[in-house]
Amino acid sequence: MKDLLVMKFGGTSMGSADRIEVAGKLAREALAQRPVAVVVSAMSKVTDLLLDTLRRAEGGDNAAVEANLKTLAERHEAACGKLLDGAALDQAVGEVETLVAEFRRIANGVQMLGERPPRAVDEAVAVGERLSAMMLTAYLSRHGVRAKAINAREVIVTDAVFGNATPLMDKTRERAQRLLRPLIEDGMLPVVTGFNGATADGRPTTLGRGGSDFSASILAAALDSSELWIWTDVDGIMTADPRIVPGAAVLAEVTYREAAELAYNGAKVLHPRTLAPLVERKIPVWSKNSFAPERPGTRIVPEVKAPPGPRAVTSMAGVALVSLEPNSAEVSGTRIMGRALEALSATSAEVLAMTSSSYQQSFCFLVRKDELERAREAVEAALSLEINHEYIKPVEVNENVGLLAVVGEGMRGKAGMAGEIFTAISREKVNVIAIAQGSSELTIAIVVAREGLDKAVRAVHQQCRMGETAGYTGIK
Repeated sequence: MKDLLVMKFGGTSMGSADRIEVAGKLAREALAQRPVAVVVSAMSKVTDLLLDTLRRAEGGDNAAVEANLKTLAERHEAACGKLLDGAALDQAVGEVETLVAEFRRIANGVQMLGERPPRAVDEAVAVGERLSAMMLTAYLSRHGVRAKAINAREVIVTDAVFGNATPLMDKTRERAQRLLRPLIEDGMLPVVTGFNGATADGRPTTLGRGGSDFSASILAAALDSSELWIWTDVDGIMTADPRIVPGAAVLAEVTYREAAELAYNGAKVLHPRTLAPLVERKIPVWSKNSFAPERPGTRIVPEVKAPPGPRAVTSMAGVALVSLEPNSAEVSGTRIMGRALEALSATSAEVLAMTSSSYQQSFCFLVRKDELERAREAVEAALSLEINHEYIKPVEVNENVGLLAVVGEGMRGKAGMAGEIFTAISREKVNVIAIAQGSSELTIAIVVAREGLDKAVRAVHQQCRMGETAGYTGIK
């Protein structure tokens, strides 16, 4: 099988009957030219609705649970009513009722237990993607496409870290080749649920929030596809957030590493783990806008030829800086740091940036605010003896900060680059709180006062003239 295209449609691209119709049209047009497999997200805001329903169930709020279930059913039934008619509509509405009932069963179990077991949550929230896959499949079938909805838990094999599972690629590849390849070779179009998988023994898992991108790249690698197209509601990867920088431009091409760094540091175009399965096979990725499919988007490839310097600047506002400082130079800061990081790893909290001093070996790390509580609790528990005996000072948290990250392969070895960036920030009188730069020189991460974050982003974008080279092409 040659020239296989995997297409992934995100939540906004599946957010209404009109958007599903566009997704179906794009899939049909591609299928007329080459073999295609599709991966879908839940309709926009549906995953949030499902998670809220489980939280309400845990708290015993039956009225809220019932209201949410009604909203879930009505939204999908309304979409089916616009996409289908006759027997196809009746069948689709019946499938909506079945899937909502399945979710209700899990929510009722949560309500009885008074808690949300991670395994039950993973099984429940995948209902959103299953509903999307069913609707797109029904729409495609109505228009003469031989399509089949596939639950990814039959294909993607993961470890047992519920809520943030990691794929087991060898086992996933075997299943994808056995279950999906024959369908594709027979001219069918599989519509696979994003976001979810299962352990080897069949326990449902999810790949973390935003994991539908990751699902698509896993399947693209497992099926030896020639390309992956990720359809979103933006024109591609940009030199900055256009809501902050009016002059931001779409990057014609970026490297895998640049795209991954931008995603990790706040750019919302891709899930941070999306590109990892594709690197070994050098499968190119297109980030495209389903609301304006005629626009070319951004191509993500192993290497690009581009002028030296940074390619883009991104930012995150919902972060917090956690600081630890020994009370004496006699305390091993390295040991304290190691134990703190080990405690963080057990919580699955991501450390966005970290920096340390030399003498007393105090250090600080940046985490997302929604991970702050469990990160802080884990660190304080791991270091409780030292804190209680005042060998180290109490953990300090600063929530009035933001992260600015400057990314570009071309920064490597470029003299004066950091100086230009800091000069631009200081010109705006924005306070720099912490700085971190990896040995690869691919990213400079800067923690600044929250109130100055947007000004700093605009200043760096202008200083480095990022928009001027965004459209440069020339793949190696």
